[in-house]
Amino acid sequence: MILSCSNIDKTFVDNHVIKNASFHIEDYEKAAIIGINGAGKSTLLKIITGHLPADAGSVTFAKDKNYGYLAQHQAVDSENTIFDELLTVKQEVLDLEAAIRQTEADMKLVSGDELELLLKKYANLTHRFEDMNGYACKSEITGILKGLGFTEEEFVKKVATLSGGQKTRVALGKLLLQKPDLIMLDEPTNHLDLNSIAWLETYLLNYKGAVIIVSHDRYFLDKIATKIIEIDNGVVSSFHGNYSQYAVQKEHLRTEQMNAYLNQQREIKHQEEVIDKLKQFNREKSIRRAESREKMLDKIERLEKPTEVRSDMKLALTPHRTSGNDVMQVEGLSKQFGHHLLFENVSFEIKRGEHVAVIGDNGTGKTTLLKIINELVPMDSGMIKLGTNVEIGYYDQEHHVLHMDKTLFEEISDDYPDLTNTEIRNTLAAFLFTGEDVFKKISALSGGERGRVSLAKLMLSEANFLILDEPTNHLDITSKEILETALNAYEGTVLYVSHDRYFINKTATRILELTHQQFVNYIGNYDYYLEKKELLTPASSTESSVKTEQPSAQKLDWKQQKETQALLRKKENDLKKCEEKIETLEARSTALDEEMAKPEIATNSARLQEIAKEKEALGNELAALYAKWEELLEN
Repeated sequence: MILSCSNIDKTFVDNHVIKNASFHIEDYEKAAIIGINGAGKSTLLKIITGHLPADAGSVTFAKDKNYGYLAQHQAVDSENTIFDELLTVKQEVLDLEAAIRQTEADMKLVSGDELELLLKKYANLTHRFEDMNGYACKSEITGILKGLGFTEEEFVKKVATLSGGQKTRVALGKLLLQKPDLIMLDEPTNHLDLNSIAWLETYLLNYKGAVIIVSHDRYFLDKIATKIIEIDNGVVSSFHGNYSQYAVQKEHLRTEQMNAYLNQQREIKHQEEVIDKLKQFNREKSIRRAESREKMLDKIERLEKPTEVRSDMKLALTPHRTSGNDVMQVEGLSKQFGHHLLFENVSFEIKRGEHVAVIGDNGTGKTTLLKIINELVPMDSGMIKLGTNVEIGYYDQEHHVLHMDKTLFEEISDDYPDLTNTEIRNTLAAFLFTGEDVFKKISALSGGERGRVSLAKLMLSEANFLILDEPTNHLDITSKEILETALNAYEGTVLYVSHDRYFINKTATRILELTHQQFVNYIGNYDYYLEKKELLTPASSTESSVKTEQPSAQKLDWKQQKETQALLRKKENDLKKCEEKIETLEARSTALDEEMAKPEIATNSARLQEIAKEKEALGNELAALYAKWEELLEN
């Protein structure tokens, strides 16, 4: 065991953030801390690292073990270049190398015993240098920097000139180079593109130490985590497995807890009714019995109502009218800034009902594409044509659609006057604004909070073509799931840029990857993209080979694409119908079992024969449906 946390407690004023939390981390374990925004995830990390005191409890590290911690926001400021800043981590290696060079120089000037002593010193120094992997030091730094998305041309940039996200990546690189026994990372994927996230996943999976991660990136957690530490209403619980396995366990646990709570509430209500009736009899014996029951009731340890999923916070996206089948046609589109070419001569089409995700490395031009479509940035050449009755709803990360002088409530109510107060509050609550938060001014919100308000407004719009730029940024997992459900039920068309692979997996019917100034088309979700990527993009691709490969991907005509999508939709519909039929028949079978158990039926042989006959027919039909369901699932 590398870390033990016992009875950790923390309160801020009247907010009891962490309640008597206990858990441990084993050597080499990969753990994730999850919870809604404000649950106390970062607070817990800060308590573990000593950056924040706990009100009670203890944090114990194993003897001779060290840790490294990466907070969400880094104040890395240095006149060093990016490469030299990472090199500072290897100062001991650099000092050893300098000592070796000096010893080599000294050996040229001496002989005899002095030379013998220097030779021994030289042997010791070189042995230590090899043990510290000194010869691979610079290549190791290069590998980490490239993995985190820096190009070799950027290695010479001064750290002081970098953006906040780039500085965080530098800090992450330094931490990985230190190779502590325990790595603690707070939202490490926020400033990484898809390739860098995939690289970090592989790095952490193969890491020889333990890892604790705070993250809302469910795909990342599925790949990395072997334990989930959940903070729910201050209560800290541990679950074995990755995020998807946790979600199943959590749902079962929530169901059990809710059933226990509801059963206890029914029993309490029943006892209270009995007590009231006994008191109404107003006789000495009945009053004593009532008092006895009251004492028993007082001794019951009341169960707290389990935290519920926000089932009442559902977003319904309903287009005002239906667009034509051809939603958007792009032909020969090109754009560059100065000497930096983003993309050239690209063409693609979007049809009604498609959910298209645009993915690619940072800086390739994904957001620029969306801005060009919305006429916020001019194209250099090409043509964009919208189809009949297409009405665009646009979400951008700069939030131009908000009014700084309005409150959150006014921002929604002024644009949607037909909504009731409850509907407005429910919409804002789905995006984490509750209570008095709804009366805050837009100008007082952080960038992330403004993003959530913009998204809430867009979700209420009646547009039939939604264009979204990183819609899941700043959302917790529950809010992401609300948005996923809304988009999947949306009958309009969606084009979005995202690096949230779990979100893409849940919502995309097609992926456009922007790479080497061209778009590669994949008809499917993110898992399908990973499966087919190597077939459409050669491993050893030069710029010219990519350009000859790209058109082959775009030769997929729309008829073929629609047929593929139609087959996928048919399979999903068939599965759903099959599951619904199974559920109906199973419910009927249960009802028959309950009927058979009734005393009056037990003596009715005619009815028993009817039930037995119906049960047999149900059994045969269910067996066939189970086989059909398995067949649909496998194909």
